[in-house]
Amino acid sequence: MSRAWEAETVFDLLGNELVREILVLTSLERLSAEEIAARCSASQPTVYRRLDSLEEYDLVGVHTEYDEEGNHYKSYECRLEDAHISIEEGGFTVDLTLRRDPVGDVDLPDE
Repeated sequence: MSRAWEAETVFDLLGNELVREILVLTSLERLSAEEIAARCSASQPTVYRRLDSLEEYDLVGVHTEYDEEGNHYKSYECRLEDAHISIEEGGFTVDLTLRRDPVGDVDLPDE
């Protein structure tokens, strides 16, 4: 379940360099936390903390993937499509556009 947005939350979250790197990488392809950590030169615990925050605010989608041996792991993809920040009536307004899977978050098996 995603949290309600406040402008300050958006600024704090997107102000983090690792968060921005994660969003950029996962906008190109689904990646596991391990793959993200390797590409960002960050520790896996740090990547997981950032992914948890992004997931909490629905900025990344989480999918279950399976390797050749049948083991499963999570992969992440960016859902943030656009962020628009404006100043209105003495405060900030943030409008986010998120990508949505039209059939939900169900991963269908390859045929």
